[in-house]
Amino acid sequence: WDVRYEELLSYVKEFGDARVTGNFASNPPLGKWVTKQRRDYKHFQNDSSSNVITDEKVQLLNNIGFQWILIAQSPKCVPWEVRYEELKNYVKKFGN
Repeated sequence: WDVRYEELLSYVKEFGDARVTGNFASNPPLGKWVTKQRRDYKHFQNDSSSNVITDEKVQLLNNIGFQWILIAQSPKCVPWEVRYEELKNYVKKFGN
């Protein structure tokens, strides 16, 4: 997990975001890993006692702006769920 997370950090430094697609041609293992994180997070949301991904790992990914949901729409059209996650992260970080 840590090796791929470091690769994701490098991606963020290079591209300025954490919107890695599952078919990321430059690093297929990273693409597969982010797909797994998204899938594990869906399970985590339904059952936070699930051990597929820990709260700590979710927080690490949130801290770098990891995109749990990717959409192929206009950047102006952001799904409600995405904004809700951003709001939850903001409240957790700033408390208001």
